[in-house]
Amino acid sequence: MRVFKLTLTAMFVILCIAAAETPRFAPSGEPNTNARDANAADDVHWSVQTSAIDTNLRGVSAAYFGKSMAGQPGDVLQERHIAVWACGSNGVILTSTDLGKTWKRLHVAGGDSLDFRGIVALDARTALVMSSGEGEKSRIYKTTDGGATWKLEFAGKRPTFFLDAMVCKSECYALSDPVDGKFVLVATHHHKKWKELPSDGMPAALPGEGAFAASGTALAMDNEGDLYFGTGGGKAARVFHSSDFGKTWTATDTSIASGNASSGIFSVFALKDAVVAVGGDYKNPSQADRVAAYSLDQGNTWRLSEQQPKGYRSAVVSIDGGMYATVGPTGEDISLDRGVHWSRTDSLDLNAAFVLDYYHVWAVGAKGMIARFNNPRRYME
Repeated sequence: MRVFKLTLTAMFVILCIAAAETPRFAPSGEPNTNARDANAADDVHWSVQTSAIDTNLRGVSAAYFGKSMAGQPGDVLQERHIAVWACGSNGVILTSTDLGKTWKRLHVAGGDSLDFRGIVALDARTALVMSSGEGEKSRIYKTTDGGATWKLEFAGKRPTFFLDAMVCKSECYALSDPVDGKFVLVATHHHKKWKELPSDGMPAALPGEGAFAASGTALAMDNEGDLYFGTGGGKAARVFHSSDFGKTWTATDTSIASGNASSGIFSVFALKDAVVAVGGDYKNPSQADRVAAYSLDQGNTWRLSEQQPKGYRSAVVSIDGGMYATVGPTGEDISLDRGVHWSRTDSLDLNAAFVLDYYHVWAVGAKGMIARFNNPRRYME
């Protein structure tokens, strides 16, 4: 383990670097994209860390563990460690504590046939994993011992219940396809006791409307607790928004591809000042028309991206508030202006992505592929 002595000079240098890397926005709220940013977009790419595992990985998450010590001048500053977790079909759960260099396979008892679509890492020993499927195949498990054992926290009981996505911050929420004509949210209290939220404030679903579980990220929460989820399969691809922790909702049409069972919004990423949604038609993955949209007013109005990603995309993440990345089976794209313009970076077959911080970003995909985001503007370990 490396240790550092933090001096006033070192602190000054770190603060200067951080200030240089902070995204700068124009008075209108639109980010400035200068030549330096454009060059960075040309250089970013995903590097494959591992593949050839018999699974289609659909979920990835990461968390810090260990304690960093800092305080008075002369104190020792210890590095925090990072645990990365991934999940997918055939009951596969993987974890790494060396930044993805090596991976350990974990098992849920009796769960080798489950299709895990979402995972949330809390630390090296604690994580939640979500499986998707009709009725009781939709489950949420929790481990507190690094994946040695898993406790069943929640299971669907109604045949039409189908978990699509899960998100955790101050509390955890999971989204199901409509039951009795309305989408269903289940939530924790102090990260325990999953319960279904009342549906009185939920708008009715459109005929054929549902959410997609391709990446487990159709549901999102911004840094102030507002919830968003995207839909498809109906006559319109809509974004639902709640500003009161799921008690009441509004639903807004977008222009993302819709009108059949295979098209709509597959992933949403929400910050307070920008919400980005991506999707398309997964049965026509090369179609690059009406794949991405963005909102600058908390989902009240939506605009299609002026320069679209190069095909159907199943997940979107924000790297630093201004830089966004999106992934899908036909490749990956990056935006330096909060989803207005997208540029292709890679041609990997990836399903989901997760950003722990500006320096630690992972994505997962078909055939057990795990990739890490390489950004020329970051410093490496």
